[in-house]
Amino acid sequence: MRITKIATVFQLSFLPRMFPVNCYFVEEENELTLIDAAFPYSTKAIINAAKTIGKPITNIIITHAHDDHVGALDSLKNLLPDVQVSISSRDALLLSGDSSLLQHEPNSPIRGGVPKKIKTRPDLLLQEGDRIGSLEVIYSPGHTPGSISLLDVRNRSLIAGDAFQTRGGIAVSGKLKPMFPFPALATWDKLTALNSAKKLRGLKPNVLAVGHGKMLEQPIHYMDQAIGEAELKLQYS
Repeated sequence: MRITKIATVFQLSFLPRMFPVNCYFVEEENELTLIDAAFPYSTKAIINAAKTIGKPITNIIITHAHDDHVGALDSLKNLLPDVQVSISSRDALLLSGDSSLLQHEPNSPIRGGVPKKIKTRPDLLLQEGDRIGSLEVIYSPGHTPGSISLLDVRNRSLIAGDAFQTRGGIAVSGKLKPMFPFPALATWDKLTALNSAKKLRGLKPNVLAVGHGKMLEQPIHYMDQAIGEAELKLQYS
């Protein structure tokens, strides 16, 4: 595991050279919020990283319910029974193993590794604009129907889940990058993902932190590039 820090955000990257899967700590004054839960074997490394930082984990927020973002959730909850687990109300269904679509949603199958054995049930169902500590919930569907991003209002660091990737080149979810195609192959609805990417760009983040790939500082130019490529791809597909 590799740890990188920018501002209040610690990136914990598992398999960074092969198949990077990231989770994040956001540091508050007296506590840590964990965003996503990586692989099942990641538990010990996450706990040890928190000990090194020297603050307790009090919240776990899941950006979306895919296996590589919830792998250690059950074991973390067992070790930290008082931790508050949060996810969007929509992706709570996915977390429970229900991959059916709601009536109003685009008729595109939900892709990617939908969890089938997660026992943890969320303590809090999140909506647009909710706040957990310094983090504001931004609804950003597309990769999954209930994907969310988290904006640190202190410094405009944006933890965007799989709404963007930086591994294999900056890309909006759904835009295939041959050097790392997996987020695109696991994307539910490309048009919805593009609209969410534009929404996130409009927040003018100072840091972009994603599920797969390195963090970017001053990312607006790169986000614009990714949005432009996704628009062209959809236009001619």
